[in-house]
Amino acid sequence: MASTMKAMVIRRTGGPEVFEQAALPVPALQPHQVLVKVKATSVNPIDCKVRSGAVAILPPFPAVLHGDLSGTIAEVGAEVRHFREGDEVFGFVGWTGGEGGALAEYAVCDPRLLAHAPRSLPLDEAATLPVVALTAYQGLQRKIKVHSDELVLVQGGAGGVGHIAVQMAKAFGAQVAASVSTEEKIAISASSGADWTIRYDQEDVKQYISRITGGVGFDVVFDSAGGANLPKSFEAARSGGDIVTIAARATVDLSLMHSKGLNLYVVFSLLPILTGKGRELVGQDLAIIARLVDDGLVRPIIYPKSFSLDSIADAHRFLETKDHYGKLMVRVY
Repeated sequence: MASTMKAMVIRRTGGPEVFEQAALPVPALQPHQVLVKVKATSVNPIDCKVRSGAVAILPPFPAVLHGDLSGTIAEVGAEVRHFREGDEVFGFVGWTGGEGGALAEYAVCDPRLLAHAPRSLPLDEAATLPVVALTAYQGLQRKIKVHSDELVLVQGGAGGVGHIAVQMAKAFGAQVAASVSTEEKIAISASSGADWTIRYDQEDVKQYISRITGGVGFDVVFDSAGGANLPKSFEAARSGGDIVTIAARATVDLSLMHSKGLNLYVVFSLLPILTGKGRELVGQDLAIIARLVDDGLVRPIIYPKSFSLDSIADAHRFLETKDHYGKLMVRVY
């Protein structure tokens, strides 16, 4: 193995243009860690926010960003028992805690944040799953327990988290509606298994809850948009229903939530990575997600535009400025 590796780093926060190529030492392995040869990563909104400085969870400069990864175990620490050299894995690198990031040829990882990659999915495509699938799973099974005969509305049903949430809710036996903004995204949601689709720019909440639920409202609303959209989720839920949001950083009026007796749950799937607490649960949930994939119940929809490590700035720019759907994958090798 070479002593140095290719990486894309930032030396300051800012726009996508702050990325630059660097040759860095291959990370030194601690006894409780594994070294992963990175196959691919993916771009999530949190990655863009970290790069821009909108959220203050940067590692030291020159910073290697991105948490999602898939790859092959290149070396195993002396204290690690659950992985062997050559295992194909997917999961997270704890890039905020001194472990480096996924925008490099190699990354040291906490094995508690990894699972064996799905056998039925190309290894590079597995890199698109960790953040979005963990977020959807935690919302639908850890925060609440979606079950058969429930009506679930996924707000943003063609987005990264949304299209996985549609598939998972179906896998757990629910009937699912997906709200989207374009006809192209209608097709994406339908291909994910949505029983109903909603153009939220053409149909207001009262209209679609009347059309789909007879005016009663949804048992569960999974809101991947959050913020100013939360009041619409409150309106769409039935009395006593559950709201799961992945974007609660907003000031909203809770009067309707109170008057309908709703339950509000917030999912922040990166919390164990940031705090170090509950990391074992991450690996356990990723293993469940891999089984859902191999059982044919969940499959990432990957936007067809191709990105590489060298074009990571273009990938960030595209996520921030284009009307994309599904996930953006970045191949490292």
